[in-house]
Amino acid sequence: MKRMSPKVDGYLRKAKKWREEFEKLRRIILDCPLTEELKWGKPCYSFQKSNIVIIQGFKEFCALLFCKGALLNDANGILEKPGENTQAARRIPFTNVREIVEMEPILKAYIHEASEAEKPV
Repeated sequence: MKRMSPKVDGYLRKAKKWREEFEKLRRIILDCPLTEELKWGKPCYSFQKSNIVIIQGFKEFCALLFCKGALLNDANGILEKPGENTQAARRIPFTNVREIVEMEPILKAYIHEASEAEKPV
């Protein structure tokens, strides 16, 4: 597992909602070769200085946002556009930790694909 950011530790400690889900997403993401930082007040994970995924919390759900999700194959049809004017970003919403656990292999595959898209050709 990669080095955890103390700033993200602090963010998770303060999370009143979705804490268990955030922590599970973090463990999955840190199993991949990404760098953890706190950007825009959210846990953000990058590969070769390019943002790959961000953990987000909302009122009704939490989500894993792929910064360039529009480039992904999305073989499972799980990526959604966060808003009608969104260009590249796509997210996967969750309402409980069980959904995250069940999707772990798929999430890792999507994270890997997103990281590969950042590698120079």
